[in-house]
Amino acid sequence: MLRLEELLFPSIADVVVLSVAVNDEAVNIEARSTVAGAICPGCGSWSRRIHCSYLRFPADVPSGGRRVALCLRVRNFLCPVISCGRRTFVEQLSGLTRRYGRRTERLRSTLAAVGLALVGRAGARMARVFGVSVSRSTVLRLVEALPDPEVPAPRVVGVDEYATRKGRHYGTVRVDVERRRPVDLLPDREASSLAAWLAKRPGVEVVCRDRAPFFTEGAPAVAPQAVQVADRWHLWHNLSEAAERCVADHRGCLRVLAPDPSQPVPEPEKFEDPSGSPWPRGHRFADRTRVNHATVHELMAAGLSPRAIGRQLRMTSRTVKLSWPTQPPRRTSSTGSGRAGHPNSTPSSPTWMTAGTRAARTPGPCGKRSCRSATRQLPAGCAYFREKRLSPGPSTARPPSPRVVAGWILRRPETLNETEQLRLKAVLVHCPELDALTGHVRSFGQMLTERHEAASALQRHLWLRWM
Repeated sequence: MLRLEELLFPSIADVVVLSVAVNDEAVNIEARSTVAGAICPGCGSWSRRIHCSYLRFPADVPSGGRRVALCLRVRNFLCPVISCGRRTFVEQLSGLTRRYGRRTERLRSTLAAVGLALVGRAGARMARVFGVSVSRSTVLRLVEALPDPEVPAPRVVGVDEYATRKGRHYGTVRVDVERRRPVDLLPDREASSLAAWLAKRPGVEVVCRDRAPFFTEGAPAVAPQAVQVADRWHLWHNLSEAAERCVADHRGCLRVLAPDPSQPVPEPEKFEDPSGSPWPRGHRFADRTRVNHATVHELMAAGLSPRAIGRQLRMTSRTVKLSWPTQPPRRTSSTGSGRAGHPNSTPSSPTWMTAGTRAARTPGPCGKRSCRSATRQLPAGCAYFREKRLSPGPSTARPPSPRVVAGWILRRPETLNETEQLRLKAVLVHCPELDALTGHVRSFGQMLTERHEAASALQRHLWLRWM
């Protein structure tokens, strides 16, 4: 039959349970140590001389939804060595308590595991579900107090730079490529720092690095036995930059995708609304506005009020009233002292009709610039914006930029939609150089992803020149 100590503290020896009190909220366990003495943490001497004793109340892992509180009788021993700096010391129960600890070791390890998985705020919320009330700062402190894990010596090291302040301060990160975990961070990116770091680790066999000058100088000098390689990300990144430069050099070939301005463009279909404003068809915003306008008129004919129409269509009353046929045009004052509707005010056109107008501020009779003179209209302002708004899109379309075309070339062919495939095909048919570039890029991408040597000697020579 198991004893009470083996049931409550299975992994802790030399502890005896004196009593257990259980109520609806908590489980109170009274215990003490059975060891005759303790080791001084200052000098390591064994002592049996008891100075005094007192009670400690560390919290333990909850049990059955109830919090567990220990009542431990601990003793204060006298150090037998006179030269020791500690006159007295308190015994610690191995695996259960630590100095100044308010929680048992198993509760600390449980909260630290929760903190590692969920960090501070979420970890504190999960701990409350377990029955332990802690703050997010406590969870973070327990995680920070964990010892650093022992990292085995890396065999394949990845070296790259990181920015603490982009464009100003850079450091160097070391990554264990096989385990995919960071190993070390250095505050600079100097060749001497990399050389000193590699000198302490002679077991490094492969250095996967960026081809920056400081990495190129630091790695071969100290680790000549290590193989210097470039990772796939940097290879593809450099290839993308080279491909974009190549497309930019042949930007004249991209004009084949721009419409010919000499060809007539069919007029877009127009729709006349009740206010007489033509709307172009084929545009999603115009079609949506047309449908909403028709729906408002149907509900209005059915006898619904503007407020009811707004609730049904999820519109504001302002939007509903803009489609109302009896809505009067908005009047604005054209003088500084007049108000809308005032006898001295001059009615003006609605806002959308005066998009090309502006008011010139000139000193008035009072000598201040608060007086506004008559409105001065720009030449054909409304007509210009109206023509631009209703003009068909293809007539002002521009050819795609070199970056867009380079993106089409660098992406997998199956990820391009039908329009992008047709436009890329038109460019490649018109430009043999870009067609050859596309073939080289796709063969090199296949070699990188599928890891087989499918590139010819000519392609390898081109990669070396580009890189």
